[in-house]
This record gives sequence, C-alpha cells and structure tokens, in this order.
Amino acid sequence: MSIDVPFARMNGLGNQILVADLRGRADRITPDAARALDADPATRFDQIMAIHDPRLEGTVAHVRILNSDGSEAGACGNGTRCVVQALSSETGLQDFVFETLGGIVEARERDDGLITVDMGSPRFGWADIPLAEEFHDTRAIELQIGPIDAPVLHSPSAVSMGNPHAVFWVDDVEAHALDRFGPILENHPIFPDRANITLAQVISRTHLRIRTWERGAGLTLACGTAACAAAVSAARTRRTERVLTVTVPGGDLQIEWRVEDDHVLMTGPAEWEWSGRLDPATGAFTRDEPA
Repeated sequence: MSIDVPFARMNGLGNQILVADLRGRADRITPDAARALDADPATRFDQIMAIHDPRLEGTVAHVRILNSDGSEAGACGNGTRCVVQALSSETGLQDFVFETLGGIVEARERDDGLITVDMGSPRFGWADIPLAEEFHDTRAIELQIGPIDAPVLHSPSAVSMGNPHAVFWVDDVEAHALDRFGPILENHPIFPDRANITLAQVISRTHLRIRTWERGAGLTLACGTAACAAAVSAARTRRTERVLTVTVPGGDLQIEWRVEDDHVLMTGPAEWEWSGRLDPATGAFTRDEPA
C-alpha cells in the first residue's frame, strides 16, 4: 500500500470533488479505489479530478475524471473549476488548457476569484449525444415516465456537453421524485452511454432553476455540464436568452452561449476544504494535519 498521492477535498457549489495530483507518476486511480473513497463519508464525492502530466502540446495537464461508481466522465465543469483553483494557488497562473476525455478545455481564474470554464460547443445530433435511435430534432425526443395518456415527465431536450444530457421541462423542479426517476432514466435503452437527467424550470428569460441526477453519481447539489445543457436547451427552444443564471441546489452559475463561436462559458466559484494523501490502487487515505 502506498498512500502518497496528494489530493484535496474541494467543492464547486456543493458538487463534491476530489482533486488528486498524479503528475510525475505512471499509475492511475483505479475504479476500486474510487468506489472505496466514495464509500467513506469523509471522502464521498461526485467526481475525482485526477491530474496527470500533459500529453498534448499547449496543455498544462491531462485530467482524467472519475464518477463515484468508478466509471469515467468526459467532462465536469464544477470539477474543472476546482482544478483551476488548486493549480492557480500553486503556480500563480490564471489561464489553463486541459486535455480531458471530452476534449480540450480552457479555463481562467478571474481577479474576483470566480472561475470561467469554456465548455466548448454543444452537440445536438442524435449520434453525437449519443442516442440509440435517430431523432431528426433533439429539442424534444420521445421519452416519458408514467402513463401514456398522463406522463409524469416527457419530451426532454437532448444534448451533449462532453457527456449526454436529457433535460425535462417542468413547472416545479421540487415536485418530482428525481431520486426515483433518475436511475430509471439514466439507464434507459435510448441512452447507450447512459445520461445525466435534469429537471429544468424556467423562472424568467434570464433565469433557470434545475435539479440533476448525475450519470454515475446520483443526485447532486451541482452539475456544471447539466447547467450548460439546460441553458443551451432553453435558448434553443426559445424559452430563454443565451446569457442567463442557472440556479442549482448549491447556488448560482452564470452561463453564456456565445453566438460568435458557439461555445458555452460557465462561471462560478470553487472551494477548498481539506487536503490529504491517498493510495491510487485501494483508495486508502490519510488526512493532512492542520498547519
């Protein structure tokens, strides 16, 4: 057992994140280690952001993202903000370019401490999301929960923000048992790679409220890619403008879907909680003593 990988327990609006520094090492955090860390209340998490040495010129790191069930994710906006804050405090830099499974991600820590992540362009094609069957228009796909003549949830917007999302439009995000419907919808056959399931409520032309069942993690206080998916889907279906506030259970994110390059910018905070060291093979960990 080798408990020697530095990590930080952080959060992005309550989205529980472990940032692990594996630079200079050839090993990786195993799925078993991820599940063991999630099983301990002290280190329970939504995502692990594992920082590895850069593989591509022009990037500062390769970031591997693990869900609490040990599966890999293509993108995590809240986790990326945590990585930026951790590396910024170490290096003094403000601008970062990362390689992730979902592609290249650029981010910047602003002078006010908030962090903006360029989440790239949304993908709406059914094969790009992906969906298991062809839909000409993914602004509303044929999917529902409940009786055929009176469905509880129906006709979600589908989009990829580096990982697949289904956004159900509701009058009240608190009025539905997302903990009950989320697992069913995440694993529905229409989503060959599973999906993040979001309930979205339009407050105004510039404000959404959402709750998300996160693929591989479950109910979460915040999901950055879900906030982006809901924002672009709302603008695409003419429910809102392209610059808006998205309120998640953990707080507010500012989302802008730029016209000029189709990129989605997400701005929000990150918070350090405590640091320690972990074994990437087993998930055993120690907590650093306070200074």
